[in-house]
Amino acid sequence: MKIGIHHTEGSFSDRWIAYCREKQISFKLVDCYRSDIVEQLSDCGALMWHFNHKDSKDSKFAKQLLFSLQNAGLRVFPDFDTVWHFDDKVGQKYLLESIQAPLAPAHVFYRKAEALKWASETDYPKVFKLRNGSGSQNVQLVGSQTQAAALIRKAFGRGFKQYEGWSNLKERIRKYRLGKTTLWDVTKGVIRLVRPTRYARLTGREAGYIYFQDFIPDNDSDIRIIVVGDRAFALKRLVRENDFRASGSGFILYEKEHFDDEVIRISFEVSENLHSQCMTYDYVFLEGKPLIVEISYGFAVEAYDACEGYWSRDLSWHEGPFNPYGWMVEDIRK
Repeated sequence: MKIGIHHTEGSFSDRWIAYCREKQISFKLVDCYRSDIVEQLSDCGALMWHFNHKDSKDSKFAKQLLFSLQNAGLRVFPDFDTVWHFDDKVGQKYLLESIQAPLAPAHVFYRKAEALKWASETDYPKVFKLRNGSGSQNVQLVGSQTQAAALIRKAFGRGFKQYEGWSNLKERIRKYRLGKTTLWDVTKGVIRLVRPTRYARLTGREAGYIYFQDFIPDNDSDIRIIVVGDRAFALKRLVRENDFRASGSGFILYEKEHFDDEVIRISFEVSENLHSQCMTYDYVFLEGKPLIVEISYGFAVEAYDACEGYWSRDLSWHEGPFNPYGWMVEDIRK
């Protein structure tokens, strides 16, 4: 079977292409942005595309293309079960609740009066999130009813920008001080104060709903488990200084001692229930019980090269280097 691969530099496709060449697996490069993509795939049995939810083009049609091809009988990565809820925390709430996964309690409202009533009766703090965004973007801690009510009024009024320039610039400066980014990257953050990303300009504001998640206290880190088929690997992310958010912090631990087999077991079980090809699970802990904060099919490639090994489905540990991108290729060929 020949595999069609859409190549985007810095994405999974770098590793897919290298693996196919190394293993002499038949593949061709295709361009999903061309109108004749279906014709391009006429001699292929599969399409693999690591699309970017922050790309203004990908967000317009990637899922529609993949789902259409899957419906026509092609194997695709990511497929419908893996990706329909990608970058949609509201969709993830309903999905994880429906399979009784251990989700950090979440609350979503589509009526302003109902949301305000809930805000007057609940306890605090809560975590406010937009349905989309990664790396802790569009996330803030809400410490009072007054703050929650202000967010609710904004949600059912003018709405929220997809891209918040000041918080993004602060994050770039934080990473620059830690030596994790460049001065040019900080400069780009300054430029985006007056000229937001194309994606942010085209997608407009988020409005008409409000989403809160229970704040789970006493977590100085989160655990990310990635399940690809019948294998899993993991890393631990420490929270930012004077903050509660771990995603995107850049402080990562890889040693196996940080990961409990129960969290690995739960991740395999949830992936089976979701029928997913590849899924990341971000966990925090309440009195020792792991709770999923959010899920995603995609992840940054380089951050996982330092993982010390992986688990197979029977929870056996396999020490040493591994290639999860090769697993993706092999799984789609089965």
